[in-house]
Amino acid sequence: MSVQGLGAFALFVHAHPDDETISTGALIAELVARGIRVSLLTATRGERGEVVAGPLSGLEGTAALTTAREQELRLATAALGVSEQFWLGDPPARAAGLSPRRYLDSGMTWIRPGLAGPADDVDDDALAIAPLDDVTADVAALVAVLKPDIVIGYDSGGGYGHPDHVRMHDATLAACHASGTTFAEILHQPAAAEEWFELDHHLATVTAALRCHASQLTVDGADIVHSGGQREPITTSIGLRVIPADAQDYQQKGV
Repeated sequence: MSVQGLGAFALFVHAHPDDETISTGALIAELVARGIRVSLLTATRGERGEVVAGPLSGLEGTAALTTAREQELRLATAALGVSEQFWLGDPPARAAGLSPRRYLDSGMTWIRPGLAGPADDVDDDALAIAPLDDVTADVAALVAVLKPDIVIGYDSGGGYGHPDHVRMHDATLAACHASGTTFAEILHQPAAAEEWFELDHHLATVTAALRCHASQLTVDGADIVHSGGQREPITTSIGLRVIPADAQDYQQKGV
C-alpha cells in the first residue's frame, strides 16, 4: 500500500474526541496534503474523560464537558483539514428508520502501563456494551452513504485495549466486510505494518490540532502530557495494514 493507493476518499473511525489527532493526526494531514478527501466518524463525546488540572478542571463529570469536547473536536478537525465529521448514532451514521441514538463513553481502567480494560462502572448506554449488531448497522449506514474508498480504524486490540476502541474495531470491520469496503487498521509498530509512514513534516499541524483538545492534554515541546500525567511523544509515524477480505479467517488466524 502507498498513500497513492488509498484512493480519493478516506473515512477515519475513532471512539472519542482527541483519538483522531493523537493516533492519526499526521496521517490525516498527509492525506489532505495529497488531495485526498478525509471524513471522520466519532463514536462518543468522551463524556468520561479526565480533565487537565487547571481552569478547565471544573468540567470533569459535568454536561459541560460534553459541549466542550464537541467544540474541541470541531477545532481539531478544522486544523487537520478534515472535510466532514459525523457522530455515531446521528444520521447519516444511524441505521435507516431508527431514531437518533447517543453512545456514551464507557470509561476504562488501567490494567498495567499501556494496557487498558473495562471500567468498574458502565452506563447502560455505553458504547462498549451496546449490541455489536447495532453499532455495526450504524457504521454501515454511514459507509453506504459516503462510499469511501477506504476506511481506517483501530486494530483488534483497540491500540491499547480501551473497550470503546475494541468495540469500534469490531463494528467497523464487520461493516466494511458486509459492504465490500476496504478496511485498514492502524498500527504503531513498523514490523507489523504493511506500509509505514514517517510524517515528521506534519508535526506543526498535529501540534496545532492537539492544542485544540485542551481539556484532555497539554502539549509540552514535542510531547503530549495527558490529564493523568502520562507523557508520550507526539505521534508522527504510523503504519497501516489492510485486513484480508474474510474477517473470520483474519480473526481466527490471529494475524
